[in-house]
Amino acid sequence: MSKVHVFSHPLIQHKLSIMRNKDTGCKEFRELLDEISMLMVYEVTRDFPTEEIDVETPICTAKCQVLAGKPIGIIPILRAGLGMVDGILELVPNAKVGHIGLYRDPKTLEPVEYYCKLPEDAEHRQLIVLDPMLATGGSASAAIGFLKKRGCSNIRLVNLIAAPEGIARVQKDHPDVDIYVAAQDEHLNEHGYIVPGLGDAGDRLFGTK
Repeated sequence: MSKVHVFSHPLIQHKLSIMRNKDTGCKEFRELLDEISMLMVYEVTRDFPTEEIDVETPICTAKCQVLAGKPIGIIPILRAGLGMVDGILELVPNAKVGHIGLYRDPKTLEPVEYYCKLPEDAEHRQLIVLDPMLATGGSASAAIGFLKKRGCSNIRLVNLIAAPEGIARVQKDHPDVDIYVAAQDEHLNEHGYIVPGLGDAGDRLFGTK
């Protein structure tokens, strides 16, 4: 079973509290999501491997550590996942960015892929899938499945807020994929929204309804 990592860092929790407020506007919402994403990726990459190299400082030769594992790929799920990309690129500027677009079939309620553009070497990268809200888990599970069908296997899922139902779905479908969240909320309501949540992240990011 995959692990669920919940980040309790005071800065993350403080910024998330402001994002939850219904009176927080688009500009501030975007800035806060950007900042939280940056703070989260610091923790998501904590166990990435390093190797020792020699660096010439102005004083002498020093033994230093640099990243040594697979190169990183960032995969936002359209559209809300786009709001998490820039914050992560601030810390990992050499990462390549792919995109997965999904919509829910109104009859079957199952996610349908309408767009997928990945780095050419995606199967050789450590992929970080981004979506602010993990509600039912259908979209995240489908996106991960699409990546696996394309040969990708090193995948981590990063969400701002998750419902227990979404976590259970991803763990059931993809027990090899760890989940990283800023908060695990109570449940889903009858409309599929996370409670207490923060509403529709995409609408709040882009000012749409």
